[in-house]
Amino acid sequence: MTGFGSPCGACKFLRRKCVRGCVFAPYFCHEQGAAHFAAIHKVFGASNVSKLLMHLPVPDRCEAAVTISYEAQARLQDPIYGCVSHIFALQQQV
Repeated sequence: MTGFGSPCGACKFLRRKCVRGCVFAPYFCHEQGAAHFAAIHKVFGASNVSKLLMHLPVPDRCEAAVTISYEAQARLQDPIYGCVSHIFALQQQV
């Protein structure tokens, strides 16, 4: 729960009530979280990401959520290479 009764971005996108122990709430804010979670849901699925975050230690979940979000955005832009295309582009610059 993000406070003031508003659901987190993931629950807002999934159109469900955000409960107190929501695994997505700390990582997907109410304002921009729905847009980021939409990409994650489309590429990986909400259930898979939920299971992944639950199996990680709490200190590592924030970085995992950011990484998953970045990979999902990259997969939507380039379905074949994903974030590897960014790595290739950076290697070409060097």
